[in-house]
Amino acid sequence: MAHTGSATATRIVELELIRLRPAPGGRSADTDGPVLVRVADGEGVGGWGELPAATGAQWEALTAEFAPALLRHTWRRPTEAGDAWADLPRDSAVANALDTACWDLWSRQRGTPLSHALGGERTALTAGVTLARQVTLESVVTEVNRQVGSGFRRIRLEVEPGWDADVVRAVQASFPFLVLQVDCGGRYTESPADLDSLRAMDGLGLLAVEDPFAADDLAAHARLASELRTPVALGRSLSSVEDLDDAIRAEAGGAVNVDPTRLGGLTAARRAVDRAVDAGWQVWCGSSAVTGIGRAAVVALASLTGVALPVEMPGAGNRSRDLVVPPVRAHDGVVPIPLAESGLGHGVDRTAVADRTARSLVVDADGPREVRAGRGREARGRRR
Repeated sequence: MAHTGSATATRIVELELIRLRPAPGGRSADTDGPVLVRVADGEGVGGWGELPAATGAQWEALTAEFAPALLRHTWRRPTEAGDAWADLPRDSAVANALDTACWDLWSRQRGTPLSHALGGERTALTAGVTLARQVTLESVVTEVNRQVGSGFRRIRLEVEPGWDADVVRAVQASFPFLVLQVDCGGRYTESPADLDSLRAMDGLGLLAVEDPFAADDLAAHARLASELRTPVALGRSLSSVEDLDDAIRAEAGGAVNVDPTRLGGLTAARRAVDRAVDAGWQVWCGSSAVTGIGRAAVVALASLTGVALPVEMPGAGNRSRDLVVPPVRAHDGVVPIPLAESGLGHGVDRTAVADRTARSLVVDADGPREVRAGRGREARGRRR
């Protein structure tokens, strides 16, 4: 039953925490797998969130501290849900999973799409894709061709010292009208050689030069931003809205990648979009999310009118099975925003989730209890 009016109080009565095995074909068999979080109210309405790569410490914090704190908390709007864990040690990724799940739940209670609940107005988004470092310049051009052929309008190239301006030039020689930006990954310093490389890229008409220096060095970013014509973009440098405020005051950039996982959830990410737009910064939404649950939340966030740059999506050739139906993907370079369904607008594929489940817990007022993987809610085991 849909709730009406923002004054209706919500209390979470149960959390389902599903730890997944890393996706097959990942970079490392030792990579921490994602955790899916489902929160449910007393009427059986649920909402989903994602913790992209949960360490053992994060799993323990989620099950032993964050989940119980949310169970004890009553809130009227999802912007108030974070008060439940405000006094706990900060963990942006864990907070994001719970915050997103509460936003999804609240939207489903009211029968409204998450994008509208956040204040978004658009119906579709232009998609961008990141191209990881390739072995040769020829392989870069080949891979860019595949992405362009699939309709992507913006390519983000991962660069590093010794693999930067020449890569951009090689792509531009074959695709002179393609929108390009570079992700430096904090791999540059203010050494003369590195600064010369960054200056060389400045003359190539890039959309942005992202995270050239170490994440904690706003001063270096500010010095570079004052010199380059190309906007300096920040992403890894920002783990809170307060970090963005500091960067704006320092004039350390002109563009920002708003990632809910880094910032602590959709509540903080929505504030970050407003702050950046008010400061005249360009905004796009990317995410470290690895499942369709996290990507669906990012699509909803990117529907805000201030998010003018393409939203980050998996590229052509990504054959991993998504965990939501329909999958969150770009089609001919465009990402539709689901408006016919409430909440995230995508159903969770329980069969696909069960195939990857390593461990599952249900947490309620009686404490956590194990669920035997792959057997569903009826297979809950003894309490622990």
